[in-house]
Amino acid sequence: MKDFETYIFDLDGTLLSTLNDLAASTNYALRWAGMPERSVEEIRMFVGNGVKLLMERAIPDGINNPKFEETYAKFREHYMEHNLDTTRPYDGIPELLRELKSRGKNLAIVSNKFYAATQELAKHFFPDTIEIAIGERDNIRKKPAPDTVLEALKQLNASKAGAVYIGDSDVDIMTAKNCELPCISVLWGFRDKEFLIKHGGKIFVDKPSEILSD
Repeated sequence: MKDFETYIFDLDGTLLSTLNDLAASTNYALRWAGMPERSVEEIRMFVGNGVKLLMERAIPDGINNPKFEETYAKFREHYMEHNLDTTRPYDGIPELLRELKSRGKNLAIVSNKFYAATQELAKHFFPDTIEIAIGERDNIRKKPAPDTVLEALKQLNASKAGAVYIGDSDVDIMTAKNCELPCISVLWGFRDKEFLIKHGGKIFVDKPSEILSD
């Protein structure tokens, strides 16, 4: 793999295995609202572009459902209390981040997860390696718009030259393209290789250690 100076990572499905906690909070909110629950595999296909869109896809009639806002609020409330129940880094991720850090690389997380949860998870799992963690908030456009990645580069005092974006979804491929950055697509996340190729994926890794330069 080519050597880069700055590594910007997606969070869910890339650094952290979050699917079961997201599914539990989704179904908690759906049960509360008297709506049909969703399977973990359905939820796997709903994630990748922020939790609001996850809930739009999970709730019958989406945002047009009159109970959407209160059901979404229930999801957020439950998830902030339970986002560490089963969530863990994927095997090899802590070692990858430590090795990149020891080589003097700039590291950041850019996620479409809401800001408070992104910050909490980054501080809990990667306190010594991740310098910057940016989540979804009102005053900045979320991925695939380039804004959050450009904000991360600015906070790192790093340039686009020598930077790479790493994620597991089509949204991540589009984000990298919109930032004019190369994209490394990981194959342990929420989307498979065939899906990623169809959406423009070109560089793939099967395990975290493959991200390191030779």
